[in-house]
Parts: sequence; C-alpha cells; structure tokens
Amino acid sequence: MKKFFILLAFGLLSLGAFAQNDGLSRLDSLYTCADKGYVDAIVELGKMYSNGEGVPKDDKKAFEFFSKAAPASKEATYHLGRCYYDGEGVDKDTIKGLSLFEEALPWVKAEAEKGNADAQRYYGNYFSNGWIVQKDAARAVIWYNRAAQQGDAKAQCYLGNCYYNGEGVVEDKAEAVKWYKKAAEQGNAKAQCNLGYCYFMGEGVEQNYTEAVKWYRKAAEQGYADAQCNLGVCYDIGEGVTENKAEAVKWYKKAAEQGDAGAQCNLGDCYENGEGVTKNKAEAVKWYKKAAEQGDAQAQYNLGVSYENGEGVTKNKAEAVKWYKKAAEQGFEDAKNALEELGY
Repeated sequence: MKKFFILLAFGLLSLGAFAQNDGLSRLDSLYTCADKGYVDAIVELGKMYSNGEGVPKDDKKAFEFFSKAAPASKEATYHLGRCYYDGEGVDKDTIKGLSLFEEALPWVKAEAEKGNADAQRYYGNYFSNGWIVQKDAARAVIWYNRAAQQGDAKAQCYLGNCYYNGEGVVEDKAEAVKWYKKAAEQGNAKAQCNLGYCYFMGEGVEQNYTEAVKWYRKAAEQGYADAQCNLGVCYDIGEGVTENKAEAVKWYKKAAEQGDAGAQCNLGDCYENGEGVTKNKAEAVKWYKKAAEQGDAQAQYNLGVSYENGEGVTKNKAEAVKWYKKAAEQGFEDAKNALEELGY
C-alpha cells in the first residue's frame, strides 16, 4: 500500500532509504526514527500496532503513538479520534472522538482531493459512518473506489463490503469477491476472511470449501480472530479439510482468547461434549459466560441450560431463567421453549 509521509519543516528522512542504508528491518528503522522525533515514523508505528501489521495488534501502544504524534500530525489526530470513538486502547469517549475527527477533517479532505489514497479511505470512512458530515454511503463508495483503484488494500476490502451489503451501490456479490480478492492477494486479513466466507457460502463465486479453508488459514495465521473461528468450524465439521476436533479446538481457543464471542461459545461446546479436548463442564461454563456477556444468544441459552441442570456450575433456576430471557429477547427459539417449560 502506498504510504503518505508528512513533510515537516525540519526535513524528513526517507524511512525506506534509512532501513536500506543501515541494514535495519522496517520496524527497527521506524523505532529509530521515532526516537529521533520523526513524526511520520511515530504515526506509522501507531498504524502498525493498530492493525497488527508486522507486529502483534496492540491498541494501547497504537493509542500512545497516535497521542504522541497528534500535536504535529492531522493524520495522527484522525487515528486518535478513532481510538476514542471505538474505545481502542483508551476508554471509549465518542464526544472526544468526534471532536478529533472534526479537527482532522480539513486535512483529510484536502489530502484526499490531492490523491492521497490513505486520506481517500479516511474520507470515505467519514461518509460511511456519518462522522461530522452527513452519512452518505454513495459518497463513501466514491472515495473508497478512488483509493482502491490506487491499490489500497483496506479500501479494496471496504469497497468489497459495500458491494456485498449493497451500501451506496447496487448489491453485487461477484463484484464484492473481485475486490476482496484484490485486497486478499495483498495480504489483507479481513479481505482474506471475507473471501473465504464467500467461497464457503458460494456467494459471488462457485462454492468451494477447499478454497474457503485456504483463505481462512491465511487470515487466521495473521491472528485475525474471525478467520480463526471460521477455520475452527471447518475442522470441526470437516468441510474443505479432514475433520479434526483437536485442530478445531486449537483455532477456537486462539479466537476465543481474543474475545471472539462465536469462538468462545464453540469452545464451550467442545469442553461440554469432550470433543477435541478433555470433557470439562466447568470450563464449558466459563467460555459460555464470556460469550453470553457479549450478547451471543446461543451462548446465553447454553449457559441457561448449564444453570438449569447444574452442570459445571451450582444449579440455579433464577440464573437459568435470566439467561434464557436474554437469549429469548434476541428471538432464540430454544430459549423461548425453555422458558415455557419452566412456566414463564
């Protein structure tokens, strides 16, 4: 992806040249430049930690780098706004986030109009989310498309999402697959996962479980939780790969430990039934609870069953009813039936 570096008055080193001349890795060179006060290096480190690109994803470190660079960089101000708005690396504060988005907007708009692909993608995000400007999915598509045409992988993935969901453009699954593939081939984990899903479901492309597993694995190996969970499902049910419950557990656990609710629920099932792991009802309850507290209806129902039957936890009818109700409120039929049987 083409990177845009802010040229500061004191003169900015070319980071690529710095790495080449000193024989350093890109990460090492960025840290060296950041330690010397080069703002663009600080911003790049923030983006790397925010996206988990070349380093483990670390929202707190990303926030620290963006905070450090923001006084001298409107690009950092934009990213800092996103941290506050989404609660990434800092306590969520949507008002603070919107204030920072507003501060960064003139720079984002100007740079987008100059052809800066990163800024074009940022500007698309403004319209997609209704940050400061009126929400306008069609204008978001325009700016995502401009960045995507320049080869920006994230914009290509966003554009694929727009076509997949019919947001700002006529729904076209095949066009979504086209853009996902462009981004996936550049190593974008979200696009790889989305492309895998399209192959798995046969949406916009001929159904191909083996191809789905291929793309899920690429994203999963980058640490992308959704793909890790999906790859676990493939091993669990034996689609696109030989059924292997232990391998399913491995991938569920990786995703679950990142907070993926679906993986947490699936991992709970594995512990409850002793599939791919030693049966452990208490461990099942632990994972059901983590997923249930995130609003996963299946996990809420499963947790209710555990409390009703006293499996992995002390029997507690009131607690069972509580979790059944939460699942039932989301339309989960099994939970509704369980409540009826209990007289609710």
